[in-house]
Amino acid sequence: MLSRLDLRGPDADPRVALAAASIPADEPVELVREIIEAVRERGDAAVRELTARFDGCTLDELAVPLSEPQAALDATDPELRHALERAAARIRGYHEAQAAAQGPVGFDADGVAVEELLRPVDRAGLYVPGGRASYPSTVLMTAIPASVAGVPEIALCVPPDADGRVPQVTLAAAALAGVSEVYRVGGAQAIAAMAYGTESLRAVDVIVGPGNIFVSVAKREVAGAGVVGIESPAGPSELVVVADEHAPAYLVAADLAAQAEHGPGGTAIVVTWSEGVADAIDQALETIVADAPRRDEMFLTLADGGRVVMVRDAIQAMEVVNWLAPEHLELVTEDPEVLLPSVRNAGAVFLGPYAPTALGDYAAGANHVLPTGRSARFASALRVDDFRKHIHVVRASPTGSAALSRSAAVIARAEGLDAHAHSLDLRAQL
Repeated sequence: MLSRLDLRGPDADPRVALAAASIPADEPVELVREIIEAVRERGDAAVRELTARFDGCTLDELAVPLSEPQAALDATDPELRHALERAAARIRGYHEAQAAAQGPVGFDADGVAVEELLRPVDRAGLYVPGGRASYPSTVLMTAIPASVAGVPEIALCVPPDADGRVPQVTLAAAALAGVSEVYRVGGAQAIAAMAYGTESLRAVDVIVGPGNIFVSVAKREVAGAGVVGIESPAGPSELVVVADEHAPAYLVAADLAAQAEHGPGGTAIVVTWSEGVADAIDQALETIVADAPRRDEMFLTLADGGRVVMVRDAIQAMEVVNWLAPEHLELVTEDPEVLLPSVRNAGAVFLGPYAPTALGDYAAGANHVLPTGRSARFASALRVDDFRKHIHVVRASPTGSAALSRSAAVIARAEGLDAHAHSLDLRAQL
């Protein structure tokens, strides 16, 4: 099921060989811009029209009554609720530890002190896919870091189903995670509504959360216009597995199938130096996909994005990994800890056969809103700091100011900024 690329030759260059597989498809930029402009100009009316057009339902009110999330949580199957509560507790614990580790930074020398104030944004906007599907884990992964950061207002947008409803389990997760507002709005129109505000939905300061290509383009458009902040680029899901001759083929195949379940556009790649393991993984994957409820989505994903990359050894395998910069990386080798220091570019790393990517998707604690499209070269998983600002505070004693201002004035004059130099000279004379 996986196409093969052999990089074992002495002149093989993974940058050249793999580049062709990562050419992006045409993006609906113009249509997304039209949607954004319509919402910006006509607010709720445009959102309703676009919801009817793209989601197939007619809505009177966009806002979900606040009583519904708690009611949904109360009505949730006890086993599912327990799982959500456990995942929420772990995710909250992880992000609280993250927040504690990133406390204010202070620097004090020669009478001039600099420290940082950490302040949450006033209002965060979260986007979670919806319609016929539900993604409670994504609600937890986006809302809890915002809540831990201290954001006072958290608005969640979810595409409605054809009857105008938001999935119950999504609402239940919203109640657990501290969401303060829920709106049944999806697609690019939801991003535009959160960015510019409408009669029903006040504008937010930052928008996070995964979505389809329309959502991704819309987020880039409003962020590029300087209207809101967004998290790292999010696109189709990606998994790269480094497997040696000891890797359990069926488990690796199960993880690839799980990744392919997301549907077309994603990637599921095995990097190995063992032809025997490559063959066994391919055979196991074929068996798993043939009987899977979402086999059509899996086939489409694997047809375009499924492959085995044959390499000479573990060193070349990590070169390939770091070039691909995958969203998810599994190191399924006899001793994955040996390879971990070589990882430079990845959204999240899973070590050994007992740490599948799916565990991170739901309950490990670390966030699963991760950079895609090779953006792990410069971007990171969603974290508390995506909802906080670092504000510098400068204090200076008279003697410290005088001493530092003299040298600073020299720099100001070198830049041709005489008014800056004059301001500093005045302090140097006090």
